Amino acid sequence: MASNVDFVQYVVEQCAEAGEIVAKKMFGDYGIYCNGKIFGLICDDCFYVKPTEAGRLVLREVVMRPPYEGAKPYFYVADVDDRVYLSRLVKVTCDALPEPKTKRK
Repeated sequence: MASNVDFVQYVVEQCAEAGEIVAKKMFGDYGIYCNGKIFGLICDDCFYVKPTEAGRLVLREVVMRPPYEGAKPYFYVADVDDRVYLSRLVKVTCDALPEPKTKRK
C-alpha cells in the first residue's frame, strides 16, 4: 500500500525547521531528504528515520522496525505532530550522516 500524499506533505511541513525538506517518490513510497541528504522514508503512511546514535538520544521512544519487507530496521517515529521535536530529530540525524557521494558526469 502506498503512502497518502497528504500524509507525506504533512511530514515534510513538520520537519521544515531542520532545513530544505523534500520528499521524492521511490518504489511506490517516498524517500525524504534534508538539504539534499536522504535521512528517512515514508512507507505505508509511516515515518522512518535512519538510525544514528545522535537520533537515538533525541527520540522519545526508540522503536526499530523495517520500513518494508527485507529492509534494515529504521527508527519508527509514530509522533509526527510535534514540529519542534521532528525538526530536531531530523537535524541531529542529518548532522550525523555522511555527506552524499557526488555523481560523476
